[in-house]
Amino acid sequence: MTKDRIYAQPLDEVPPFEFNRQVVEVFDDMLGRSVPFYQETVLRQAQIAAHRYQAGTRIYDLGCSNGNLGMALCAEMAESDFELIAVDNSAPMLETFAQRLKANGCQERVTLKQQDICQIPLENASVVIVNLTLQFLPLTERETLLERIYRALVPGGVLLLTEKLVHQHQSLNNLQQDLYYRFKAENGYSQMEISQKRDALEDVLVPETLEVHQQRLQRNGFTTIDVWLKWFNFASIIALKDE
Repeated sequence: MTKDRIYAQPLDEVPPFEFNRQVVEVFDDMLGRSVPFYQETVLRQAQIAAHRYQAGTRIYDLGCSNGNLGMALCAEMAESDFELIAVDNSAPMLETFAQRLKANGCQERVTLKQQDICQIPLENASVVIVNLTLQFLPLTERETLLERIYRALVPGGVLLLTEKLVHQHQSLNNLQQDLYYRFKAENGYSQMEISQKRDALEDVLVPETLEVHQQRLQRNGFTTIDVWLKWFNFASIIALKDE
């Protein structure tokens, strides 16, 4: 695994963050050192997806990146037939995902699509996964995507959503941010790396409160919602469509 050193040197101007080839090469290291309980989240989501999958339907991974969830799902459902549609707008991410699928012999059950997740047709889904992706969409597009996901889910279908958060109370928000930066420092990032990464994500990643996410889900038809994992300013949510 290549170590993330993207922001290890001082930059005269920090460009906006994007999922380019440079990021893809260090992506797993970046995730492991920047997203608390990332591997646990992916593992349990794959298990939930396998449990809730309905034969003859589809699984969608919207914002699939390099395929960590897809590979976990292939391992979890190795003895089962399923159809996964994995969507991302980053060609380098999908190239890496394709290589992993070929190496593991799982490419026949996974269809990769380089496309805007807000434009991809969604239908006949029993599981939809949106991991650390909604936060990169313009605020005006998030509601529409959730509405489309709900319509695409069959009765009993499930949405698995993971997001970075802000807190509605400023004092707790400051505390959570401080603890998150401490988490990154404990994982080997320098203060300069933390600062430059923060600048790169400014106006690119726009987090919302947990309450906003829950209210949006409810507005779009989800009545059974649970936060199954939360670490300060990160949360994983499961939302069910009534049967």
